Amino acid sequence: MNIRKLLSIAATFLLVAAAGPIAAQTLEAEMRQAAGAYERKDMATAVRIWKVWAGKGNAEARTLLGAMYWSGEGVPRNHTEAAKLYLLAANQGYARAQNDIGFMYGFGEGIPPPDDVEAYKWLTLAIAGYTVKNQDRRDQAIKDKAALTKRMSKAQIAEAEKRVKAWKPVR
Repeated sequence: MNIRKLLSIAATFLLVAAAGPIAAQTLEAEMRQAAGAYERKDMATAVRIWKVWAGKGNAEARTLLGAMYWSGEGVPRNHTEAAKLYLLAANQGYARAQNDIGFMYGFGEGIPPPDDVEAYKWLTLAIAGYTVKNQDRRDQAIKDKAALTKRMSKAQIAEAEKRVKAWKPVR
């Protein structure tokens, strides 16, 4: 291999390596910007930023955008779109999305169709995935799961537990 080719490869590697931290800083900065816009009720800015990052596969952006579709804040209310975004992020292992899609399956407004086994699975995964920082959400998920469990058969609970054990995040 000649020296020019070697230098070209080294330069490419350095550019890619340097872009990683820049991209992470951009993500963090833009997510903060979107959250600030949301707090100020600048929904257009929040939606614009979260759509970009959701499109790039960011689970948090997918979940926050899904919540906007769920409530109709800044976008037309669309539970189908909310469920799609929640499910994408839930499958990535994002606890809040797991909680939200679990709620939709168990207690939502028809989209996705009610499915207590899937609801139990997602709520169980959310409870396990929440950190101390999200204790209030974890506590609510525990209450939702308890309410759900009361109406489930032993066979349904066993099937749900089987799905919990088999679940693997999609990266």
